[in-house]
Amino acid sequence: MSHRDRVFAEQQEQIAAFAFDEAVARVFPDMIQRSVPGYSMVVSMIGLIAARYAKEGTQLFDLGSSLGATAIAMRHGVKAEGCRIVAVDNSEAMVSRCREIVADDSGRVPVDVVCGDIREVAIENASVAALNFTLQFVPVDDRLPLLKKIRDGLVPGGALVLSEKLAFPDAHQEILDDLYYDYKRANGYSELEISQKRTALENVLVPETLSQHRARLIEAGFSHVVPWYQGFNFCSLLAVR
Repeated sequence: MSHRDRVFAEQQEQIAAFAFDEAVARVFPDMIQRSVPGYSMVVSMIGLIAARYAKEGTQLFDLGSSLGATAIAMRHGVKAEGCRIVAVDNSEAMVSRCREIVADDSGRVPVDVVCGDIREVAIENASVAALNFTLQFVPVDDRLPLLKKIRDGLVPGGALVLSEKLAFPDAHQEILDDLYYDYKRANGYSELEISQKRTALENVLVPETLSQHRARLIEAGFSHVVPWYQGFNFCSLLAVR
């Protein structure tokens, strides 16, 4: 059962760096729905992408899986036989809850939930991978090696979905930030909550521009990079090997 996100509702004398701890895991579905424009649609569309790109006898990866929403969307989208989904997250609190959610789900495709660092997990014989609002939390210097590892682990024609918060030139950034904070206010977040969470995420979530993401994906070896969704300063790209 999801609880209302009130992680930053009370004044905090010292704001710690944002972490996917038990407090966040407890409210994560509410937090992300109210914080990421179009999140539910992005997740459901990943199910459609999995249906198209999953190949018989391959693996699908949900990297930075949190509570497994993307893994479950893949599970219900996959039509190919003999597939297996691997959901990986480095938060023990997230992984514990994810395992419960996956166990209660009725999908036919096996899902392995792994507690580990996505930079270290082996990616092999994969037809689909998802970094759904995950890469932004990976140190910048580690992003290209991770993408290269994913690309190399994909079978020919395999696909990566990369969803991220974007950075923009200054004038555009101000417009989109204003709209984004309006979105959060409309979803019931107070000025205190918006301010404190922004401080907590500083230097933890490091966004980059769309052109930076596209260039890195091409450098990693993907042959096609297609932006398919944007909601204010959040976007999703499809990269095909």
